[in-house]
Amino acid sequence: MYAFDLVKPKSLSEAIEALQADEAQPLGGGQTLIPTLKQRLAMPSSLVSLAGIAELVGISASGGVLTVKGATTHGAVAAQTDFPGLAGLAGKIGDPAVRHRGTMGGSIANNDPAACYPSAALACGATIVAAGKDGSREIAADDYFQGLFATALEEGEIVTEIRFPIPQASNYQKFEQPASRFPLVGVFVAKFADKVGVGVTGAGENGVFRWEEAEAALAGNFSPDAIEGLSVSAEGLMGDIHATPEYRAHLIKVMTKRAVAACA
Repeated sequence: MYAFDLVKPKSLSEAIEALQADEAQPLGGGQTLIPTLKQRLAMPSSLVSLAGIAELVGISASGGVLTVKGATTHGAVAAQTDFPGLAGLAGKIGDPAVRHRGTMGGSIANNDPAACYPSAALACGATIVAAGKDGSREIAADDYFQGLFATALEEGEIVTEIRFPIPQASNYQKFEQPASRFPLVGVFVAKFADKVGVGVTGAGENGVFRWEEAEAALAGNFSPDAIEGLSVSAEGLMGDIHATPEYRAHLIKVMTKRAVAACA
């Protein structure tokens, strides 16, 4: 590790002000950022902790929408009962220590290509709310995720909450890399009255994406049979020591079928 200043604001406005300093970076649960600092892949001059800000913690459901504040932990998301599909996703993240410290806002802001939450955000058509020195703004999930570790967040902005329309049925399936517990492929399926969303993580070279062909097929016939005749191109998928692009393409189809079956 190296020397840096740690700022612990008590309010969102104080955090936003602190982030205006040169090379300041927000610190959520630290499950990604702290290892990054240890490897010198990031070297901010100051970290602005969001852990002590009460207004950034909490979960509420109203009008068919689940709102999760940015500093809410994975464990808290796993314990809520208003959106079972999202609870199941959160309960599969890492291990108990990670779920106790890691936050949804931190994960969404980091946009790791194998993070779990982005698949649910895309499948559900979630809205990400960000706050910065110029005020607060709402960003549709389709516009928010912009590539590997890339988002629509501007410098100094904080993810304050994520709003998920609650689907009629949903499920998340992931094929884990045993050591890291990150998904080689993770698929979130969300069924609404008028549409179906399918978000895929862990597979794309440009990060999370929607499998639109499957969405169209499932909108007409919400069953695993609707996926049977589809195929996923390996072009644009990641290949590494754990899985080839072709294998990930195969897993996308398998995990989607499992998620649809589980929704029943």
